[in-house]
Amino acid sequence: MKFYKYILLLLILLPLTAGKAHKFYVSTTQIEYAEAEQSLQIISKIFTDDIEAVLQKRYNKPQLELASKKETKEDEALLKEYILKKIKIWVNNQPQAITYVGREYDIDIVKVYLEIKDVSTLKTIEVENKLLQDIFPEQQNIIHFKWNKTRKSLLLDKDNPKGLLKF
Repeated sequence: MKFYKYILLLLILLPLTAGKAHKFYVSTTQIEYAEAEQSLQIISKIFTDDIEAVLQKRYNKPQLELASKKETKEDEALLKEYILKKIKIWVNNQPQAITYVGREYDIDIVKVYLEIKDVSTLKTIEVENKLLQDIFPEQQNIIHFKWNKTRKSLLLDKDNPKGLLKF
């Protein structure tokens, strides 16, 4: 009887493991309203190898390497340019100027720091995030928003790159 159980288990598991491994493409963006500073503070976390692949292809720079001693000021400038083109935010139906604050690396992730200043009231926030969708159509971008005790999230993809949160 045990033999048949093992054969049945093998027949069930074999098709599940036979497929080619599929990479999961995702980024997360945390947006927090800092009331004292009247600003939105934003941290986007992106896998370094994914953003490198997009930047290399988009800007035709196969030698581009982030998070290494080979990284140049031009490489960071391209990262900044790309991020600011792909993330757009509207507060209370008004487009906002996003300031690139900087970036840092944590093992295989690049953390990009952004800020939107002079946000005195917050009724709605609309976020468009098209990061990495240039070459990864299955890319998903998760947005987490925090204000006081309010927490809301959005899941954005190529078909729905924009989401609206109301307060």
